[in-house]
Formats: sequence, structure tokens, C-alpha cells
Amino acid sequence: MSDPYPIPPRPPRTGVERFLGGSPLGVIMRLILLSLVVGFAMSVFGIEPQDVIDGTINLVHDAMRDGFGVFRNLGAYVLTGAVLVVPIWLLIRLTRRH
Repeated sequence: MSDPYPIPPRPPRTGVERFLGGSPLGVIMRLILLSLVVGFAMSVFGIEPQDVIDGTINLVHDAMRDGFGVFRNLGAYVLTGAVLVVPIWLLIRLTRRH
């Protein structure tokens, strides 16, 4: 049985359509609708766009400060652990017989 109404093949997508994930007009319309819904929800909860930007900047700043603090204290952590690890390793090596 052959299909009486064959579906013609889709033309190949352009580079812009591949990048955007669809036709430019369709993507713009979806972005406008989504922006409207998110903007309304933010307004209901009293969230201002500047608060989101400031919060993001503070989050990145705090993560960098805390992350670099870990690297700064890395040497102290190694020395603290070595106080126990090295003597135990040395005792095991000296008492082990081959």
C-alpha cells in the first residue's frame, strides 16, 4: 500500500536555524512568551532584575574567595595529615617482612 498523501521531505535547515533551534521568528516568539511568564512570576515574588544580577556577581565572588582559600590552606592540610601518615607509613615499612 502506498501512502496517498506522501509527506514531502523537509528542506535542509540553514545555519541560523540550526544555531537557534528553529526558525528565527518562532524562536523569538517563544522567547518573548517565556520572558513574559518569567517576568510576571518575578514581579509576583518581588524579585528585581538588579537583585538577580547582584546575587549572581556575589555568588561568583564568594565562590572564588572560598575556592582560593582552600588552595591557600592546602599546604597546612598536607602538613597536618603528614604528621600522622608519614610515621604510620614508616612503621609499616619497617615492620613489614618480604
